[in-house]
Amino acid sequence: MTDPTLVRWRLLLGEAGGACLGGGQLGEEAAGRDAAMDWLYGRDEDLRRRGVRRQAGSGPSALTTFDWLADITRLFPKETIERLQRDAVERYEIHDLVTDPDVLARIEPNPALLKAVLHTKHLMNPQVLRLARRIVEQVVRQLMEKLATEVRSAFSGAKVRRPGRMRLVRNFDMVRTLRANLGRYQPDTGKVVIETPLFFSRTRRHLEQWQVILLVDQSGSMTDSVIHSAVTAACLWGLPGVRTHLVAFDTDVVDLTSDVDDPVELLMKVQLGGGTDIARAAAYGAGLVDRPRRAIVVLISDFYEGGDPHRLVRTVRNLVEQGSKVLGLAALDEQANPAYDRELAQRLADAGAYVGAMTPGELASFVAEHVGR
Repeated sequence: MTDPTLVRWRLLLGEAGGACLGGGQLGEEAAGRDAAMDWLYGRDEDLRRRGVRRQAGSGPSALTTFDWLADITRLFPKETIERLQRDAVERYEIHDLVTDPDVLARIEPNPALLKAVLHTKHLMNPQVLRLARRIVEQVVRQLMEKLATEVRSAFSGAKVRRPGRMRLVRNFDMVRTLRANLGRYQPDTGKVVIETPLFFSRTRRHLEQWQVILLVDQSGSMTDSVIHSAVTAACLWGLPGVRTHLVAFDTDVVDLTSDVDDPVELLMKVQLGGGTDIARAAAYGAGLVDRPRRAIVVLISDFYEGGDPHRLVRTVRNLVEQGSKVLGLAALDEQANPAYDRELAQRLADAGAYVGAMTPGELASFVAEHVGR
């Protein structure tokens, strides 16, 4: 029996890894996996240049996308399937994964396919668009379930600096407890004997109305941010004390607030791509502010400005000077991996904005902390 580790190396290396099997052949299932990987990665010119050849007999022309999808669903675990699908749509732009009705009818929705749908929905006829919507709905529902828990936690209550009766570990007040029990310090052991542990109390926040204005760059590189902004806005929508706006922008500005309670509908309306006029979007957001000292303006962009950077900095400075909180977020996905124009971001920070990267949950916590004051 062939060592499974050697089989995995053979699958990873393609034909170049034939020596791993010592002249032996792949079994039926492994050969099927090899063919499925050849169908996808056999088209990679960069691999060919590096001498990594993937050219099984059932190469790219022998399988349809539908056949390939059926094969990988049968042959690989879920995590591998999602990776293969992501490479297909993002790396090799095999758009029929999300534009072929037969494929859409059986594919398992995942975040990579959601992004592919948002980039290709303008190519779809009404029938295909209805099928693609299923992917959007399912992935958004999963994101909503995850983020809603974080948002509820952020808004559920806060510690206050007064004694409490709830003797829970999370409410333990270490500083006050040590101060109250210092008289029981034992020099020989170096320990303080705790006779009276003290705890914080938690109180329900009294929430006064705040505006949260999300300005989201919808250029092609910001797809993750658009998705997570839509979901974040939906989770904030309807919370006591919070009035949420969602505005998407490229060179134009589109106010999507009327759909903020339905992130699926909202995402189906987003048009990814185009240029970027951040200053115009910031000016629009400033115009939405009713009570400056109870407004949080969140600008989500890579800060590569195609408009007037001086106008942008001036608008941000005016917002800060009137008492509004301005957040400049370089990323708003689950990993919060920032890629942005650091020079312009620094200028915004110098104007008084908070600039950095936050996950949706961290943004919810930031909003909760300010709304609860």
